[in-house]
Amino acid sequence: MTYCIYHIPGVKIGVTNNVKNRVEEQQGYEPGEYEILEMSDDIDYISKRELYLQERYGYRVDEQLYKEIFNNNFINLYNMKVNVTDMTSTFPCPINKLKGQLMDNIGKSWETNYGDVMITESSIKWILNNAKPSQYTAGRCYVYNKAFARWFDNNDPHRTTTQIAGVDKDLDRINAKLFPKSKDCATACDDCGEEIFECIRMWADERGLYDKGDPKTQYIKLMEETGEIGRAILKEDHDEIVDGIGDAVVVLTNLAELIGVPIEECIQSAYNVIAKRKGKMINGTFVKEEPMTSWGRMKSRKTL
Repeated sequence: MTYCIYHIPGVKIGVTNNVKNRVEEQQGYEPGEYEILEMSDDIDYISKRELYLQERYGYRVDEQLYKEIFNNNFINLYNMKVNVTDMTSTFPCPINKLKGQLMDNIGKSWETNYGDVMITESSIKWILNNAKPSQYTAGRCYVYNKAFARWFDNNDPHRTTTQIAGVDKDLDRINAKLFPKSKDCATACDDCGEEIFECIRMWADERGLYDKGDPKTQYIKLMEETGEIGRAILKEDHDEIVDGIGDAVVVLTNLAELIGVPIEECIQSAYNVIAKRKGKMINGTFVKEEPMTSWGRMKSRKTL
């Protein structure tokens, strides 16, 4: 069997034994958008070479050698077997015992049809939040591969608990304000229980918006939605206001995805700024406190 080290400029360096399936069909890249760096039948050599090239090119270096990633339907993770199908990864334990199993297998990874995934401190939290009990086999639970791989694409799965603690705390506070817990509103999708932003991205991806969409057209769409919000406010139509705000959030989520930054990161970045902002309400609008310029200090002296 021949193994190839492929390079997607600006994205990653990886290994596969089927370039067309792995890079083109699964990851969506066309010939010419990637290059083959090396080929070999020696999996030991190719596994070590991949890590060397990842470091040399400045990419994140995998924590596990390629040869240790099992491609079969059943992947042995120390004492745990994960059943990998086209749609799901199923764990051999109920949800209430899943955390312990995952903690014992940190660092293990496997391939799905949508990309590589790995058990890390950060991804364990996602798995526990999104795992569902199996409808067919008692004592098992599963996650959807597409959602899990998408989370890996949009987050830093290798952050430690200490690194993400402060961010998670801020995001929880933001989510509590954006999506208050009530019978009619929650961060989880009513249909599947996934995080609502994740569902928006999956919905858009399935319809080809990210492959064929454009940030400029999404901006125009955003202007249309905000115009509808304005009209609804003038009419004092509460339902239309809610609908318009929701549509605008969907467009913003897709716009963020098209420029390569998750909407959650945009929100966090904005909050990091406004959290320290001081000011006061003037005519119904919060006006931030600006630092006084030299001209302003001169005027103050004259006034005094």
